[in-house]
Amino acid sequence: MKIAVFPGSFDPITLGHLDIIERAVPLFDKLIIAIGQNSQKKYMFPLEKRMEFIQKSVAHFPNVEVDYFEGLTIDYCIKKEAQFILRGLRNPADFEFEKAIAHTNRTLARRKLETVFLLTSSGKSFISSSIVREIISNKGEYQLFVPDAVRVWVMGNEQCVMCNINNHILWKT
Repeated sequence: MKIAVFPGSFDPITLGHLDIIERAVPLFDKLIIAIGQNSQKKYMFPLEKRMEFIQKSVAHFPNVEVDYFEGLTIDYCIKKEAQFILRGLRNPADFEFEKAIAHTNRTLARRKLETVFLLTSSGKSFISSSIVREIISNKGEYQLFVPDAVRVWVMGNEQCVMCNINNHILWKT
């Protein structure tokens, strides 16, 4: 069975992420969207919301699973018996950064893990979660860059998102 892990913070999931997922689904028997948790990082959306956004966005793919992990991506991949790490590339700078990580992961995994790169579609190559967060925090048209699950929730909870941005975490569930 060909199992791939698509790791990321997905804060929030964007149409760029979804583009990579949709194009990767037919390539693998199982695709695990794995949200990496970093205790040093501040997130706009809590883990539970990010998982919910992704689950709703990929519900129509029977071979996609959503999970989270802490620690090294390769340790998670080994635990899940994945042979591949999936990464999306938007531009040459992404490639240089991801290439170093891919070589490191392959070395640490004793060559039992390969990184597969997919280029984002040209119309989505400029989208990043950090840009989307900036647009949301400035009350811009973020809706153009995120899947419906994010759009619907943020529109109904805009005040909560604004509170989190200002370091006053107040989430409705």
